[in-house]
Amino acid sequence: MTILHRAKDYVENLFKDKLSSVYFYHNFIHTTFTVNKAEEILRNTEVPEEDQEKVLLALWFHDTGYIECAKEHEEAGVRIAEKFLRNENYPEKGIEEISRLILATKITYQPQDLLEKIVKDADCSHFASHDYNDISDALRKEWELTNVRCFSNDEWNSGNLDMLKNKHRFYTDYAKKNWQPLKEKNIKKIEKKLEKDDGKKQPSDSKKEKEPKSDRSVDTLFRVTLGNHTRLSDIADSKANILLSVNAIIISVCLSVLVPKLDAPRNSHLIVPSFILLLSSVLTIIFAILSTKPNVTKIRFTAQDVADRKVNLLFFGNFNRMIFEDYQNAMDILIKDRDYIYDSMIKDLYYLGKVLDRKYRLLSITYQIFMAGIIISVLSFGYAFLSL
Repeated sequence: MTILHRAKDYVENLFKDKLSSVYFYHNFIHTTFTVNKAEEILRNTEVPEEDQEKVLLALWFHDTGYIECAKEHEEAGVRIAEKFLRNENYPEKGIEEISRLILATKITYQPQDLLEKIVKDADCSHFASHDYNDISDALRKEWELTNVRCFSNDEWNSGNLDMLKNKHRFYTDYAKKNWQPLKEKNIKKIEKKLEKDDGKKQPSDSKKEKEPKSDRSVDTLFRVTLGNHTRLSDIADSKANILLSVNAIIISVCLSVLVPKLDAPRNSHLIVPSFILLLSSVLTIIFAILSTKPNVTKIRFTAQDVADRKVNLLFFGNFNRMIFEDYQNAMDILIKDRDYIYDSMIKDLYYLGKVLDRKYRLLSITYQIFMAGIIISVLSFGYAFLSL
């Protein structure tokens, strides 16, 4: 196995074990894509085999620093690469060259020689990709989740356009000839997006105040919190189902095996322990059912209640008795009012939290009954056998 294969396996395992899942862009997929693009350039450029190896090794490690931090990840990647290469007994001069090439991937760095140009073009090759929009969205999502910055659609498209038109250029002859035309197509696509968004905007009216833009951080907050609430509800239901299944088995076994034998005089000492076991299992099942029992609102809300915003239109239990026309009109009002949307989401979060509180309180009681019933039953059976 060559050192390039060992480097690939090492980086793949490193990302799999240590890279946070929030890195939707800077991950093993991007690294592999970059290496493949470098190989494409190298096949069409006269570069000594030894230097080709250095370029590819540098690109395998150029984003490994993200396992430590995003800021100055190039320097962290150099440290990781140096450690790996020294363990492989790679020549020290070669390690220095590879470290220099990793640092050349910094976004503001201007390449000085052919190897740095190849590394730079390979790292930015996604600008000429047919999947540029998807790749760009992955980077945008990564930046939002890592608290780098949240962008509106206009801001993101404008920033991409500025990067592709004004701040980036390809350096190698192969990239200029083969990738620049594809990059130009992506520039045109972004320009069309911006034109389309501008066309959708209403003409400005000096008498009307501009509607405030939605805050993506607030939207993310609601999305993540609602997701967490939903997962907690699913966990509670799963725990209740486990208790239901276990105690249903216990009752079935007792009724089919144990209870028929209690009418015999020699088994009379088992009546009380058996009764305790069955009672605890029945109580556990009752409370488990209560913890998962849905609570749907039975109230019919009036049009005035909707106008006064007393109805949570995002929860089915509040609108299940409304006729469709009333619900549609209410939703039309809701989606045009950002504050109304946020108020509804806050209500949804609050009442979902109240439901979770009830679920987990009943679930806690259920586990206590089950635990106490098992302990008391075992002790009762032990005492019954010892008292014979």
